[in-house]
Order: sequence, then C-alpha cells, then structure tokens
Amino acid sequence: MALDRWIALILLCICLTYGYTAWFTMDAGLAPFMMRNPIWPSTFPKVLSIMAIIACLVILSGVEKSEETESEIDYRRLHEYKLGQAVLLLVLMVAYALCLRPVGFIISTTSFLFLGSLILGERKWILMFSVAFIATMIVWYLVQQVLGIYMRPLPGIFGG
Repeated sequence: MALDRWIALILLCICLTYGYTAWFTMDAGLAPFMMRNPIWPSTFPKVLSIMAIIACLVILSGVEKSEETESEIDYRRLHEYKLGQAVLLLVLMVAYALCLRPVGFIISTTSFLFLGSLILGERKWILMFSVAFIATMIVWYLVQQVLGIYMRPLPGIFGG
C-alpha cells in the first residue's frame, strides 16, 4: 500500500475516534436549556468528522487518482522534499500555541502569519506584514465583537 493510503488509514482511525467522541460523549454534559438549541457545541465536530471520514475513504479507495498522472510519494527519497520547512512550520505552530495567552492574540497571530509566510519563501516584507495584520484584526473583530468571545488582544503589560 502506498504511503498516502497508510496516512489516510491512520487519519481514518483518528477521525473515527473523534467522530465517536463528538456523537456520543460531548452532548452528555449539556445543560437542559441547551438541548433545545438547533446548534449544539458538538455540531461542528460532527460535521468535521463526517467530512474527514469521507475524505479518508476516498483516498483509501483510490478514487481521487487519475490514470494519467500517478505521482506517488517515494519514502526512499524523503530527503529531497522540503522537510526543513515542514518541521519549522510545526515548531512555529507549537510556539504560537504557547505564546497565545501570555503575548496576546494580535501580536502572536500576526507574528505567526508573518513568520509562516517567511518560512514558506515570501520575501515582500511590507505585503507580508500588512496581510498578516489585517487578517489578524479581522479574525479578532469577528471573534471578539461578533461572537462575543473574549480573547486577550495584547499582553497584560499593555493593558490586554
């Protein structure tokens, strides 16, 4: 079996566990007044698990592969792929998760987007920072003002 199918099989197991949790265990602790709501906290995880299971099954069945272009991942030549960028992005994601509360949403998210685009090879500094800052402010506004979920925008020393 090809590497992409092995990865799809592993992801399928994870998605089945995630789906089981979303369908059978998340709603057990809901307050009685929330049981009448049309959308529960488990609605998005349920939809996400179904979509992920379908995607994994498509990959496992090989439906997405076209006959004319068979491009397999050659695990013997992994050193030729850009693993450095992938590892740096994973380290950046962990650093972002750890810095989100102490540094604040705006600074950490803008830095994450800016450094992520830098790792991926973009070199237009002003454009990178502008896009990262505008995207961060739009997400912060939507979550903070529209959804009403408080996210610390700045570090505590700046009044966040």
